[in-house]
Amino acid sequence: MGEVTTSLQRPVSNEGPSKLVRHVDSFEIQPPTPPSTNGVPRSAWARARRRVSRWHRPYTAILLLLDFAAAAFASFTAIRTFDQARAGFYQAHDDPTWFYTVAFGLLPLGWVVILWFNRSYDRRYLGLGPDEYKRVIRGGVAVCATVSFLAFATKTDLSRFTVGTALLLALLLILLGRILARFVLHVVRRNVGQAGHRMVLVGTLPECLEVYRSVTRSPAAGLVPVAIHITDGYAAARGVETPVPIYAGRDVLALVREVGGDTIAVCGSASAEPGELRRLAWQLEGSGVDLVVAPQLTDIAGPRVHIRPIEGLPLLHVEEPTLSGPALLAKNLLDRVAAGLGLLLLAPIFLAIAVAIRISDPGPVFFRQPRVGHEGRTFRVWKFRTMYVDAEDRLAGLVDQNETDGMLFKIKQDPRVFPVGRFLRASSLDELPQLINVLKGEMSLVGPRPLPADDGDFLGDVRRRLLVKPGMTGLWQVSGRSDLSWDEAVRLDLYYVDNWSLAYDLSILWRTVGVVLARKGAY
Repeated sequence: MGEVTTSLQRPVSNEGPSKLVRHVDSFEIQPPTPPSTNGVPRSAWARARRRVSRWHRPYTAILLLLDFAAAAFASFTAIRTFDQARAGFYQAHDDPTWFYTVAFGLLPLGWVVILWFNRSYDRRYLGLGPDEYKRVIRGGVAVCATVSFLAFATKTDLSRFTVGTALLLALLLILLGRILARFVLHVVRRNVGQAGHRMVLVGTLPECLEVYRSVTRSPAAGLVPVAIHITDGYAAARGVETPVPIYAGRDVLALVREVGGDTIAVCGSASAEPGELRRLAWQLEGSGVDLVVAPQLTDIAGPRVHIRPIEGLPLLHVEEPTLSGPALLAKNLLDRVAAGLGLLLLAPIFLAIAVAIRISDPGPVFFRQPRVGHEGRTFRVWKFRTMYVDAEDRLAGLVDQNETDGMLFKIKQDPRVFPVGRFLRASSLDELPQLINVLKGEMSLVGPRPLPADDGDFLGDVRRRLLVKPGMTGLWQVSGRSDLSWDEAVRLDLYYVDNWSLAYDLSILWRTVGVVLARKGAY
């Protein structure tokens, strides 16, 4: 067998590197692939090769058309709505040509140009995360400022209602178009498997498998690992089940081309090897292959991470999580107001559910159980009763049927749940009375799941969940709910605690709507 190197970019041995594909407990050894030409030795004026990943080009073209059409339609709506729309544009013989040129040509074109300069069409922000919407909103503000400046500079007396309506409606329509386009993109990624990035993971086997599990958990992200290049030698993969082929000692760029990849993801400690990551970046210049880094520092969101170079050394600064201040005050105010309005509006539904519960199984309508809340304080949670009145007595005989791990007890077909209760659980209607806890300040709309007080001690990492109020919904609910393992649920709750923000809460509330309608992981 040929020599196997563990360097990211070290030249391959003449004796031949090995392609390793696991078949039960053995590896198939295939002939070596000649190393590819390094992308660095090229003219500084030469045009770089087009990127291998090209899904974003037609997607960007569609966004350009949608944004232009949205701005033009907003202008049309404003003109039709207000009689004074053409104020400031009257010319000799009342020729409307210039007015319509501005309204349906220059203004929509200005939207597209300003959005482009705000990097709203940058492929790195398309399809996932809030950055795309933030850049659209910033672009909208820039358009408003530009229109105001031009009107002032040219002393044009514009109809304020017309301009305001056109600009605000254009912004809303552009955002709506982005939401619909993203929805279609996610459907294509989940159901067709297209419009994504084919990734080759580079690093030690445990690090690569961890990144694999993380990126494949969300098909909408469009990240599809197709191979793993291990830096700790093929022996580390012997006897280990791997979801994609394993390689070792290969030239990474040649490997990417061989497997049809377009992205290299350097995982964990591999990114810390002195000089290797920099040389890999050099080698990828002009190749059309993207490079991403998954550092060992995980579960820390972007707003808390800042890169500050010191004498050419990029230092990664991690700020403390913000668990107090004006944002938290706004969160508490939002919780109380939303809970109060929710209880008033949902009163008829509460009454109907109460009647259905009493008909299904005589007994109390509500189920109240001690839960551990903020900073370890115990409170009694409100829920609609979904189990027969003797459920607690029957628990001992069902312990061995538990389908979850850790501090949770869940059975998909729990015999203690009566039919109406099963519907309430599937639709999450049984959780609505927790608005009472939110109104009292014991819970929040968004936060970690409130665990029963008798489920054991909150020690170690689990105790950190108590730094914030438990929530009616949270990151674990929108990420799989009862389908997740205990360790994964704790990881998501801790991620929320460490990266909390008001915008993140609003994002989770929005995602909750889709999860509830899909009845994902609810039983």
